[in-house]
Amino acid sequence: MHEDAFSPLEPLDELPPHSPPEVDVERMLQQLQDPDPRLRMQAARAFCEIEEPRAIPRLLALLRDPCPLVRVGAAYALGRNPDPAEVEVLIQGLRRDWNGYVRKGLVWALGNAKDPRAYPVLLEVLAEDIAAVRLWAASALGQLAQAQVLSGPALQEVAAALCRGLAHDPVAAVRGNCAWSLGILGQQVKLALEDPTVYAMLKRQLLTSASRDPDWGVRDDARLALLKLADPDLPEQLDNLK
Repeated sequence: MHEDAFSPLEPLDELPPHSPPEVDVERMLQQLQDPDPRLRMQAARAFCEIEEPRAIPRLLALLRDPCPLVRVGAAYALGRNPDPAEVEVLIQGLRRDWNGYVRKGLVWALGNAKDPRAYPVLLEVLAEDIAAVRLWAASALGQLAQAQVLSGPALQEVAAALCRGLAHDPVAAVRGNCAWSLGILGQQVKLALEDPTVYAMLKRQLLTSASRDPDWGVRDDARLALLKLADPDLPEQLDNLK
């Protein structure tokens, strides 16, 4: 999965340095509501590294903070502290907030939440957002597949969207993450869906990308995804691609 060019903490580089390991949690909780935006940013950054359920309501409130860097920190902190109660608020934030850094953090948090309610908005993001956000939407859909929270029509929709992303996204890193997620999704599709055409579509797109994608890294990602399918016909088909 391509993450290096889009590190999940990249948007936080402008914040103060990481808090030391021994953080005063009580002070950070209070600081989330401080009038000074720099202190709110620092506190949100602290909860990117600390699991603290008491912070969740205050972090959710910060998704409407007027300062975008506070919202970025809150989004990543919520990803570090996943809770089912967050999911609808994260989705609303993603539909409302047009700051690219914030959107990227919200997508990352939704992937960590591993909740099936997230998949429709992640499909929208994968289809039409900026590259850095599409990248994380592709991998977030793979996280939902890993958690085995998708079934029936949802599996079909996600498989089709990832195949489209792998075939047509103009950014190689996004295509690579689509391949990674398809490798995870494939086994589930094969076992859970009675209709074999979805698995056949998924496998065909991975084979096509493994042989024809203009980027060697994406071709390699597609080959690795094919190996995850554990399909008995694949070794010979992969040999024919060489």
